Amino acid sequence: MACISKDNTGPTEKEIAVEGTRLISRTQENKRPVYSWKNIATCIALLFGLAGISFPTFFRSTNHNLGKKLGEGENSALETISLLQVFPEDFVWGAATSSYQIEGATHEGGRGVTIWDTYCEEEGNIFDGSSGDVACDHYHRVEEDVRMMKDLGLKAYRFSIAWARILPNGKLEGGINRMGIAFYNRLIDELLKYDIEPWVTLFHWDLPQALEDEYGGWLNQNIVGDFGTYASVCFEAFGDRVKHWITVNEPWTMAVQGYEDGTKAPGRTKNPQVEVYLAAHHLLLGHARAVRVYREQFLETQHGKIGISNSGDFRYPLDSESSLDRDAAERAMVFQYAWLTDPLVFGEYPLEMRARLRDRLPEFTNSQRQEIIGSLDFMGLNHYSTLYASVKKEASIYGGYWTDMDVEFSGDPSWPKNFMGWNTNPDGCRELLYWISTRYPGIPIVITENGTAEDDRDLEGAKNDEGRRKFFEGYIRACREAIDMGVQLEGYFAWSLMDNFEWEYGYTRRFGICYVDYDTLKRTPKSSALWYKKTIETRGSNIRMA
Repeated sequence: MACISKDNTGPTEKEIAVEGTRLISRTQENKRPVYSWKNIATCIALLFGLAGISFPTFFRSTNHNLGKKLGEGENSALETISLLQVFPEDFVWGAATSSYQIEGATHEGGRGVTIWDTYCEEEGNIFDGSSGDVACDHYHRVEEDVRMMKDLGLKAYRFSIAWARILPNGKLEGGINRMGIAFYNRLIDELLKYDIEPWVTLFHWDLPQALEDEYGGWLNQNIVGDFGTYASVCFEAFGDRVKHWITVNEPWTMAVQGYEDGTKAPGRTKNPQVEVYLAAHHLLLGHARAVRVYREQFLETQHGKIGISNSGDFRYPLDSESSLDRDAAERAMVFQYAWLTDPLVFGEYPLEMRARLRDRLPEFTNSQRQEIIGSLDFMGLNHYSTLYASVKKEASIYGGYWTDMDVEFSGDPSWPKNFMGWNTNPDGCRELLYWISTRYPGIPIVITENGTAEDDRDLEGAKNDEGRRKFFEGYIRACREAIDMGVQLEGYFAWSLMDNFEWEYGYTRRFGICYVDYDTLKRTPKSSALWYKKTIETRGSNIRMA
């Protein structure tokens, strides 16, 4: 997952969102669409609910005052319907982690050095001076951790493969690390033993340092071929059992925070006007190459699906009556979500970005365009927060991605904030899902990360993490509402399975539904984990739809 910037080059929290044809107008006083109806509609609700039919999408209005116009009541039709509904039977319920954040054993099992090993060695990069050398020691605790997943009722587990644990120097010429293959085989087999479906991410930011040293990593087009080769090794080794692949986790975070803000590895800040867009370009080409390799060489026999996980948070216009603010909110979405999704669907970057950046935004060749267009079977979405967007009052002299976007961000005092300082607003999640499904119709969506950091500094406090439980309840409710609106949402992965190394924050932020004592490495499910277990068991019927 991504973290907030530690400097002043951008917004105070992770800035990710989507673009659509135009942001829905909202009044300043009431941002949440109201779905209440007069009690006279309850009979209709009962008919739909008892028949097991999803709430008709034609009841939804983009005007958030619709409910007030129709009347409000404590026992509204939507509430009646929702109480009778559950998530689809084949809905995927899971939790997620990433290799560098939990595995540890960075010097064991033939693993090569990664850019995160190097980044953590430089003083000042990590808030508490820590690293992922031990992390949660998952490398030595696979069986224990998978049993914990089984006890929590998880149906799926999303994890990432460390590229340097498979190809220590990043390339096939350096040899395949059979101990790395054996480790992930052990994990996958243990998951399947308990009927937990593996969802595997090929790249979650821990690039082999050898590739960074040789040609600059994601700044060089040579990485596209090397990533395709690495992906092929993984498909060959694990594809007989893995049926869902994610190529790249949050290319936005890797590009912006790795090549402009410098808050994530490789920590570059010298030429953000160019490097941010070049790194993102090669990340997308690497994704497309991996998809091509899978479809041409493995799909016929393995019958799996492959996609990408893009980060996305919703943006409301600060003043919905201002065309400048509406444009700013749309522009923020273009520069974040659409920047890294449009090429995969349409084969081109968004026109507004091209108009602003001109030749600083790389072009796709004809052959690259043919490879990238349509290169996803599903869209993974990592979602955490919502902000207001408005036109900048003062021009920036800094230059780079945030200057190019030219948007100012703010929050609402009424929105709760988590321990990261991020806004909690489930309505934004619902709006985001609807927005994505409108811009990219017909492509299934899976929430591959959603979670919150709370102040779980000791075990006793963590056992009653009511703030996290409320967060999950609100956001899963928003998912249910999105499905009722016709969104093709097929799964939800809580971030994260356990407390872990939270990138530049080290071990000072805890996102896990299971508490980790970093002295003993003992895992303890938090109350939110037990609540999530019940949610999975009941397919969400324990959530009251307000």
